[in-house]
Amino acid sequence: MSSVLFDKYLPFFRQAIAAVENRVYWSPFPENPAHLGAEAIEEGRQAFEAYRDASFYLDQPGVVGRNGGEVSPYGFALNVSYPVCNPDALIMAARSAMWPWVKAGPEDRVGVCLEVLHRLQTHGVEMAFAAMHTTGQSFTFAYQYSLAQALDRGLEAVACAYKEMKQVPYRSSWTRPQSNGGSVTMDKVFTPVPRGIGLVIACSTSPTWSAFPGIFANLVTGNPVIVKPHPQAILPLALTVAVARMVLKESGFDPNLISLLVDDETESVARIAALKPEIRLIDYTGGMAQGDWLEENAHHAVLFAQRSSLNCVVVDSTDDYKGLLRNLALSLCLYSGQLGATPRLVLVSREGVKTVEETVSAEQFGRDLAATISRLLDEGEKALDVMGCLHAEWLKEGIDAAREVGEVLRDSSPVENPNWPAARIHSPLLVKVGVLDEQAFAKEYFGPVSFLVETGTTTEALALAERVMASSGALALGLHSTNEHVQELAADLSLRQGVPLHLNLTGNVFMNQSAAYADFYGTGANPAANCSFTDSAFVSRRFFLVQTQSPVPASA
Repeated sequence: MSSVLFDKYLPFFRQAIAAVENRVYWSPFPENPAHLGAEAIEEGRQAFEAYRDASFYLDQPGVVGRNGGEVSPYGFALNVSYPVCNPDALIMAARSAMWPWVKAGPEDRVGVCLEVLHRLQTHGVEMAFAAMHTTGQSFTFAYQYSLAQALDRGLEAVACAYKEMKQVPYRSSWTRPQSNGGSVTMDKVFTPVPRGIGLVIACSTSPTWSAFPGIFANLVTGNPVIVKPHPQAILPLALTVAVARMVLKESGFDPNLISLLVDDETESVARIAALKPEIRLIDYTGGMAQGDWLEENAHHAVLFAQRSSLNCVVVDSTDDYKGLLRNLALSLCLYSGQLGATPRLVLVSREGVKTVEETVSAEQFGRDLAATISRLLDEGEKALDVMGCLHAEWLKEGIDAAREVGEVLRDSSPVENPNWPAARIHSPLLVKVGVLDEQAFAKEYFGPVSFLVETGTTTEALALAERVMASSGALALGLHSTNEHVQELAADLSLRQGVPLHLNLTGNVFMNQSAAYADFYGTGANPAANCSFTDSAFVSRRFFLVQTQSPVPASA
């Protein structure tokens, strides 16, 4: 059946390959749930509700109990219990499942992976509700980001991995002339062989978007995968694993090629599993501390880590001042600042911001940015869609701590959602600081917190941005400048620190959004990430090429 699946999706898959090769816009999975109609959305909501106050079924080995304590940031407990499995049992089952999967070959594995992605799309609305009520994203944003764009990233990983595996032909005929005038011919076969079992450790704010590249890059290259979700965001990945296991079984493969590893109540299961010698690949998204621990202790495995970042925007000059303000304000508000590439430090010199009409002082720019944020938040339901909720209660502590660092230009306050009275929503905080306060502001305040840093000159702002990103890492650098010299300085900085540069964004493209097939998320060149979604290094390190050769008789 898997070969049939490859043929079924071949025209579609060729489009994905072409998009990756040409780095162009392509989006096969619709991002707006409105195209489904109100009835389909209601059916999906009911499907999500059916998971609440119930036991989530997964026929996995080594079950030792059940656990799950997810609480929706919108104000209610999900009360979903999941099977807690012994990591050794999952590893043993994965090893048993691996070799038929390897021998099936790249095309069969691609076919199964594409079927899983399309099957997940059919569960899109319930997946979006699951993401909404575990991460705090709004429903519209969850459908776009945690479903459609996550599927894009998964498909991108499949396409990139297939391209890498096909760089070498499966079979070749090798002939070498001999000194006696004859020749010798060898039949050579090259087989991609997986590195081993993969462990994907997901984060709480983007469980599918961050995990799908690792999950599908592992599967398509022949590696079984154990998925370890964050305790507060299990359901989206439990649904993913359930769908993938079903497709594998229908296609004649062992469903234990993918399994779900849920925390028990006493130990760090992620660390326990990561130290198992059978785990040869680890994909991690989350905070710096856990990432550092994995790097220091899991030496037996290849680690792909996306960690915390401190992204900067330098504002020098612009020919669209209002567009600059609105674009930057939306970037600060989007998902309440909980995206990895959200700008944290906005750097502007005391010389002011040069516009077409005038030079706006740094003080006035701060007031204008604060006012633009407030106007966006006056847009009612649209603003609630943009912000979503804070995924964790402890984020309020960061807001309180950031208030003490400098002058509050726009305070953070609770925001009421009429549909969800208990929702955990806080508007963005904007604090003005000076360069001498670097120790206080140059650290991560995760959530809706950003700082306006006043420097002496734009050159000093660029130097500060480079220093901060070199030590803390960054996934994005923004620059607003019409000065070619300043642009060149920023471009050089971007290359030195391995941080993508976003120049003069004033429209509907934002620096904390990343498009699959076209954009590389992370570079691996600074502390924020040691890998990229998705380049050749992200997929090629997951397999080896093993050669078999045999002589071809002269008569043949």
